[in-house]
Amino acid sequence: MAAAAPGRMRAEALEAAAAARRLLDDGSGAIAAAAAAIRARAPRVVVVCGRGSSDHAGLFLRYLVETRLGLIASLSAPSVHSSYRRALAMDDALFVVVSQSGRSPDLVAATRSARAAGALTVAMVNEVDSPVAAAAGAVVPILAGPERSVAATKSVVNSMLAGALLVAALGGDDALLAALHGLPERLAAAGALDWSAWADRLVAAPVACIAARGPGLAVALELSLKLAETARLPAIAHSSAELRHGPRAMLGAHTPVLALRLPDATASSVDDLVVDLRAQGVPIDVAGGAAGTLPWIGDGDAIADAITMLVPGYLAIERLARRRGNDPDSPPFLSKVTETL
Repeated sequence: MAAAAPGRMRAEALEAAAAARRLLDDGSGAIAAAAAAIRARAPRVVVVCGRGSSDHAGLFLRYLVETRLGLIASLSAPSVHSSYRRALAMDDALFVVVSQSGRSPDLVAATRSARAAGALTVAMVNEVDSPVAAAAGAVVPILAGPERSVAATKSVVNSMLAGALLVAALGGDDALLAALHGLPERLAAAGALDWSAWADRLVAAPVACIAARGPGLAVALELSLKLAETARLPAIAHSSAELRHGPRAMLGAHTPVLALRLPDATASSVDDLVVDLRAQGVPIDVAGGAAGTLPWIGDGDAIADAITMLVPGYLAIERLARRRGNDPDSPPFLSKVTETL
């Protein structure tokens, strides 16, 4: 596979604002059609399926479905369908598959299996002419545009945005919809933020930790993946609540933590963790809130803010990768499309 052009990850992360605007302007029809189909079926549960960054977008959607729509949501393991070949009872289910390329065989198998089992299947994909899209009953194009860096950036932003727009449409949530329409401007502003203070701690660190809660956890997982993928730095993400349990024992002066604080019901949990970890001597940076240590554009809507935090995180990780002697555009042993079975 030919190496991506130098600086491609950074350039594509900075294209997130334009990609989000494209989805808001051109994707409303597909989202409205999917919402109408879902309302007509009135599913009792929602099952989300994806791999890697798309799985993180699926977790983000899960939080929104449960907190905004009051429906039970679950993440589905593709191997249940592709490897174990187990049919699941899905008569009353909405099955949402999230994929950038739409070409991984296990996601195709999972979508076909869910549809055959009676689920209403919706594919959120960047490539609408793909096997996953063909296997689904409805398609929501995320409209991120071509993405050549191995590390996905703007397609993750748009996957999360597409899920939030679908939830806003299903719930008649005008406040959320208004916040999402302001996202392109916030993403553009976030592209100028410098989170080097966090990255500086990681240059020689043996491991990184990112803490968040609620929809912020999906962002924490995504940034952790990018640290491992591009900077080749072992990284873990934990809920701020879970980090008070067993994982806290690993934290110390040589394990930098990034805390993502959203202005919602999870804020106090993150604030309390930050205070405790500082008292423990753990180096910690905070994004969001009045006590934030990293540059931020000011708190807004929690859902939009979570998506926005991806951009300065991606940019800091891209610079960190280069400082550690790695090419973030073309990590070793990886390709843009990973076809798992």
